[in-house]
Amino acid sequence: MSDPVFAPPGAARSTGHVCLVGAGPGSAELITVRGARRLAEADLVLYDALASEEMRVYAPAARWFFVGKRACRQSIAQDVLNRLLIKYARRGLKVVRLKCGDPFVFGRGGEEALALARAGVPFEIVPGVSTAVAAPALAGIPVTHRGLASSFVVVTGHHEATYAPLLDSLAPGSATLVVMMGLGQRAQLAQRLAARGWSAETPAAIVVGAATPQSWRWLGTLGTLGAAEIPAASSGAPGMLVIGAVVGLASELASGLSNVEEIVEDIKVEQL
Repeated sequence: MSDPVFAPPGAARSTGHVCLVGAGPGSAELITVRGARRLAEADLVLYDALASEEMRVYAPAARWFFVGKRACRQSIAQDVLNRLLIKYARRGLKVVRLKCGDPFVFGRGGEEALALARAGVPFEIVPGVSTAVAAPALAGIPVTHRGLASSFVVVTGHHEATYAPLLDSLAPGSATLVVMMGLGQRAQLAQRLAARGWSAETPAAIVVGAATPQSWRWLGTLGTLGAAEIPAASSGAPGMLVIGAVVGLASELASGLSNVEEIVEDIKVEQL
């Protein structure tokens, strides 16, 4: 069966196409097989600030163009980016729009897909491993766990107006709370949850630079979250907050996580 490429009615056969590819949480090893294959086939890659430079190994012959956005600062307007995707696809190029995590989770992938569909440009969606669940997992935090959390909620922490209604409606401790792009709002978020009845002893974590060399993790409580300091070496890396009982498992899992690379190396030696 052929791979699904959405070809809007009226799309010309000679037109190139666009692949919206999720790059995963940071490491080049965590992109999907299809995502790596689409990079290998690409003529042009438009990539985000959070998409690992290591991924260039999958597309050494392609042209790479940075179009990333960080902390509300953007290098290129979204409507301009949409026009670039359409422009180069119409020139017959295979274009990959490479996004951190999954393209449809806080990645504006839906906006780009709509623009392509309305312009009659064929496109494909290649899902990625969402950072919303991958980053906590890499830090030893399962977002759900039997007896602790049967659900989780993901919000973006850029603006209070966007996260406040959901936080205010969430019963204390009823779900794991994952706040993407919320490092700068951690004190305000903690205060808001406390005002809504969340215990100051609720386990909380800061996860920065998951699957990157800047990886760093802080474990504490909701009451100490606002005062937590991020080391300078990790201050420029993307990060998130995780709040809920499941964070309490991280310390217990830490010893096993620290030995993963050693275990892999031991297996390789045994195979030889």
